[in-house]
Amino acid sequence: EVQLVESGGGLVQAGGSLRLSCTTSGFTLDDYAIGWFRQAPGKPREGVACISVSDGRTYYSESVKGRFTISSDNAKNTVYLEIDNTKSEDTAVYYCARDRRTRPYVGNWWTTFYYGMDKWGEGTLVTVSS
Repeated sequence: EVQLVESGGGLVQAGGSLRLSCTTSGFTLDDYAIGWFRQAPGKPREGVACISVSDGRTYYSESVKGRFTISSDNAKNTVYLEIDNTKSEDTAVYYCARDRRTRPYVGNWWTTFYYGMDKWGEGTLVTVSS
């Protein structure tokens, strides 16, 4: 069974750090790109970061570039999202998803990923307090 399970969310003060984990099972991680997107109440999904696991290419949204870092540990079948210098606007449910794409994303990676993703987890809530 294909699964993506997010963990690591919680309450963090503004300016703090948090590491989210996406533990995967039931498929070969190398065959996919894994992305993180978030959704705040009343707002649309927003792609924040993506990694092409086979070659390590990473992609970020402009709103998080420099503060978020995505990485993968193939031995653990896990993809991480490190969030530094947290801001109140980072408050959201964070989801990880997969897209069966190994070639590079061109242009707006999130648009391509969004229409390609076929499985995602149930999310983990991040709340940033000011």
